[in-house]
This record gives sequence, C-alpha cells and structure tokens, in this order.
Amino acid sequence: MRLEAPIPTKVREAVQAPLVESPVHLLDAPVLQPLGLLLDLAGETLRERLFVVQTPDGGPEQCLRPDFTIPALRAHIASGRPEGRYFYSGHAFRVAPPGSTRAEEFPQFGIEAFESGDGPRADAEIAARAWRSACAGGRDDLTLVLGDVGLFAIVVDALDLAPPLSARLKRAFSSPRRLRAELDAAVNGAADAAARGGDGLSRLLAQMPEPEAVMVLEEIWALAGIEPVGGRSPAEIVHRLGERTALARAGRLTPAEADLFRAFLGIAGDPDAALEAVLKLVGAASGQLSAARQGWARRVEVMAGAGVPRDRLRFSAAFGRAFGYYDGMVFEVRSAALGDEQPVAAGGRYDGLPARLGASLPTGAVGCMVRPGRAWAGAQR
Repeated sequence: MRLEAPIPTKVREAVQAPLVESPVHLLDAPVLQPLGLLLDLAGETLRERLFVVQTPDGGPEQCLRPDFTIPALRAHIASGRPEGRYFYSGHAFRVAPPGSTRAEEFPQFGIEAFESGDGPRADAEIAARAWRSACAGGRDDLTLVLGDVGLFAIVVDALDLAPPLSARLKRAFSSPRRLRAELDAAVNGAADAAARGGDGLSRLLAQMPEPEAVMVLEEIWALAGIEPVGGRSPAEIVHRLGERTALARAGRLTPAEADLFRAFLGIAGDPDAALEAVLKLVGAASGQLSAARQGWARRVEVMAGAGVPRDRLRFSAAFGRAFGYYDGMVFEVRSAALGDEQPVAAGGRYDGLPARLGASLPTGAVGCMVRPGRAWAGAQR
C-alpha cells in the first residue's frame, strides 16, 4: 500500500484551520464500509477505485473507506439532529491507478454540512473554505473549477427525450468517457432507425402533427383515386406511424440533438460568460436556466467576498465528479503542477442523497474534502 509522505505539523494545522472556523461536530467514521451500499449510492463506476475486503466469516462484502461523505450522512441521520455540520480528519483508501490491485492511502480533511436556508450561499461558503484550505499549503498555482450537474439535467429535460435515454444520459454525466459513448451510441442508433424507417412518405407523415398528417394522406388518396374498403382509416394509419416512430426514437438522438449536447459540453471559461452561453444555447428552458443563472451570480459574489480571486474561477459545463450522488454545484481546486487528475480539494451539493438512505431531512447537503498532502507545496512528486 502506497503512503503519502509525512506532512509537517504546521502545514496540517494551516490546511485544517479554514475548515473548523465555525462550530462543527467531529466525525469518527469506521475504516470498513459496506461495499454494496457505496456502489448503490455512488455508482458502479466507482468500483474500480475501491479496495474490496473479503470478510473471513463470509458476510457482506466491505471496502476500505474511499471517502467520508456517505459515512458523515449516515452519522447525521443516526444522530437525529435536524441540522449539523461535521468535520473529519482521517485516511481514505483507493485503488490507483484504475485497474491496479495496489491500494493508495492518504490523509484527508473535510466538512459536510446538512443545513436549511440559502443554498447558493452555502455552496459558495463551502467552496471558499476548500479554496482557503488548499491555498494554506503554500501553492500559488491553484484554480477553482466549477460545474453544475443540475444544468445538464435541465438541458436533457428541455429536449423531451424518451425517459430511458434521458435517465442514461444523466447517469453518464459523472464520467466524460461514458457520456461520449452514450452520445455516440444514441446518434448511431438514430441513423440506423432512419435507414430502417420505411419510405419517404411514411417518414414525412410521422414527423407532422397528426391532424395535418391525416389531411395530407386524405388528399393523396383523393388524387390517386384510392378508396380504402374495410381497412384502417387515415387517422388510424397516421397514429400508428407516430407510435412506430416514437418506439424507434426511444433511446436515440438526432444529429441535431447530439450537436446541442456537444456544444453545451464545450462551454467553459469565466463563470458569467459561460452561463450566458448556456442560456443562449438552450432557449427552450430559459425559465429554469435563468433561475440557475441567478443562483450562480449569488455563488460567485459570495466566493469573491470570502477571498476567492475572480481570475482563479473557471466554469466548465462538462465538469462532473466521479461520485454519482452529486446533483447540484460541484467543484475542484486544481494545481497546475499536479494536473487535472490530482485535485487538491473537491466537493459539491448532494441534496437527493439523504432520501436515498431513507431519511426525510428538511435540509440541503453540501460538503468538501481537502488532501493536505497535495496542498503542501513542499511535497515531492
């Protein structure tokens, strides 16, 4: 098992300080966590990063603790508190690189907040604490990368896709590779369906509103001198064509829809400019997107007021996180020296996760983690 180099006490204290500025409960999470529960909540894509432990008594599979978010939420639910903020300091364990059987053990600090009230402000406060914590390690090459899982869901819903395809795309958003595969498969499926879609007249009628298609079919029959006897009426034929087309479309994207998704995923840069580009791209959902835009204006304002430099903020519409339970704002603090695959800090909002654990908490849920070994500018790489 690979261990990170020891971190000087002063560095650990400096990195930890921004996370405990307000009162918090201390979290003591067990090192062994239930494998099945983590995969159900965080997603199967996490499996390749988990260090699975076989119990000698043949009980349920377990894994070494990969993260503290789910243990913190379980502890909060068990406490019965209506609200709470938790600080943790401990080691996490993951397989690295993907596919390897070697475990990586590393120290991790973090806070998880289960609170009601101003959600955008809480998002910004947690992200700003993570930023100040990451900066406390001495690095001067940091960027705060922002994203929003909910924005992608708004775009998907705006296109009124078949429910199975809509759900698949939303699930795939946490993994760029999976999302690209889903988009490619959906477009290829649409092309195959078009090739099998029958003659030109059938395809034309299926694309029209039903009343208009019925009138066109009746006119064609009249011009051709066709008088059906005992067969289906024009209305029945048009309806069946519509049903057949809907079945063929289920699970598939048109090239235009795929192009819109790719354009959305390519939006990145200054938060204000990036969100404005999203609004222009998806006008059909402008009501929802306008509300999201206002929320982001609030977050940026609070982060700037909490000491995050505006020129270090970058919004990326394609940015998601591997843990599949995030459903709102997500972020990572990245170092130019370490690269995008080794974030110094990360976090986000996961309001839907408590209900998936059977809780009915009247609060939101947002948190962050910081890796002091990466924050420390003196660490050897």
